[in-house]
Amino acid sequence: MPDAAAGEAFADLYEATYGRVVAQVYALSGDLAEAQEVAQDAFLRAWTSWARVAAYDDPAGWVRRVAHNLAVSRWRKARNTARALVRHGPPADVPEPSLASASLVAALARIPESARRALVLHHIAGLSVAEIADVEGVATGTVKARLSRGRAALAPLLAEPAADNDPEVRHA
Repeated sequence: MPDAAAGEAFADLYEATYGRVVAQVYALSGDLAEAQEVAQDAFLRAWTSWARVAAYDDPAGWVRRVAHNLAVSRWRKARNTARALVRHGPPADVPEPSLASASLVAALARIPESARRALVLHHIAGLSVAEIADVEGVATGTVKARLSRGRAALAPLLAEPAADNDPEVRHA
């Protein structure tokens, strides 16, 4: 992390050139929000490499070049996406998640992360206990414990009445 003096030098560069970088990218893209985002990304890259960038003869020029390259890269990606859409057609409609799916996701969000990962990897991704242990970098016994604790924590959450307050509707 740069020191206070380096931080002040970066802040001075930012204040002096941010508007011009946004204007440059805006002229290229025609989209003010995208221009602001690209400029912010360019300055973020400058900040993370500030020890090197500050030593350049023209740090502002470096930021302008990075912003230009980012804008061109985004344009190319958008162009390629449009070409793919023309070539392959629009994506198939994806049905809305069912109430049960939405309830499951909400319930999963309420249990510990390690148990949630184990349950999702096992029951949704279809990984074995050994495969999960390998992915997580833990022993198979740890995965089994996480699955057991996760199921125990999830069961009462899925048994709660549905959001429409109909006590007859239970989540499976």
